[in-house]
Amino acid sequence: MSQKPSLTDYLQLHFIVLIWGFTAILGKLLQPLDSSAVVLFRTLLAVLGMGAVLWFRKQTIQVDPTDRLRLLGTGAIIALHWVLFFLAARIANVSVCLAGMATSSLWASVLEPLVLRRRVKLIEVVLGAVVMAGLYVIFRFEFDKIAGLAVAVFSAMLSSLFTIINSRFTHRYDALVISFYEMAGAVFGALILWLIVRATDPQLANSPIQYVPESPIQWLWLLVLALVCTVYAYSVGVRLLRKFSPYMAVLTVNLEPVYGILLAVLIFGNDEHMTSGFYIGTLIILIAVLAYPFLNNRFAKAEDRLPAST
Repeated sequence: MSQKPSLTDYLQLHFIVLIWGFTAILGKLLQPLDSSAVVLFRTLLAVLGMGAVLWFRKQTIQVDPTDRLRLLGTGAIIALHWVLFFLAARIANVSVCLAGMATSSLWASVLEPLVLRRRVKLIEVVLGAVVMAGLYVIFRFEFDKIAGLAVAVFSAMLSSLFTIINSRFTHRYDALVISFYEMAGAVFGALILWLIVRATDPQLANSPIQYVPESPIQWLWLLVLALVCTVYAYSVGVRLLRKFSPYMAVLTVNLEPVYGILLAVLIFGNDEHMTSGFYIGTLIILIAVLAYPFLNNRFAKAEDRLPAST
């Protein structure tokens, strides 16, 4: 990483995590609009917004043709991640969805060494096991929400994957240019998912599910989702990867459940009240998340004190 993160960078990272914690709430507020439709219109509005900003800045969007295909492909992964994210919040609730997303650091510890070809760190494996223990506790006490939690965990894996992929582009291209191509890829990915869902809906004619926004309030929430939670938060998040490692970025994003669950309880009240086992399991996951920077520094200093091998 070319620069060390400043206090402002840390605060900005936490602010966009707070915004992302609000996206699951927006997804629930947009019901009965289907999850694939939410992502389709979110990404379509976002790519139009990013294109307008790039045009206003007179900024070039030229990238290597091979990288362009990779960025578009990454966008398709993002689309699937978002569809599953909103689906998990609806199958279970916002709190369960965000608890599943807290496994992102576990996935990052597994995927980052594979994608970036770095060595596996023992501390990441240990903390990954702690995260799994937290998930087990949640599964035991919230078994009726196991499907939503499983969908959220898979969505977290996709989130970690595209964060790691993005870290390879951030030093080569402007964050907004990266985001523009990835949102364009996400539009195509979401469109395919939207068409599949519509084609497989047996009750399409009389379905309570909407596939196109039908009210002004839905368009308002979509604009907030697209412009604030995507154009702003996503492009800033990509830029911050120049200063944070993928694992550290994913680790901070794991605070999303804290912010999101608090907001969900405030907004939805009793719908978000869970058993004590859920909160114990979530607390175990968050302890692992928050302990990582401290333990990682201790392990790094211990390694530095070891004599060099001959």
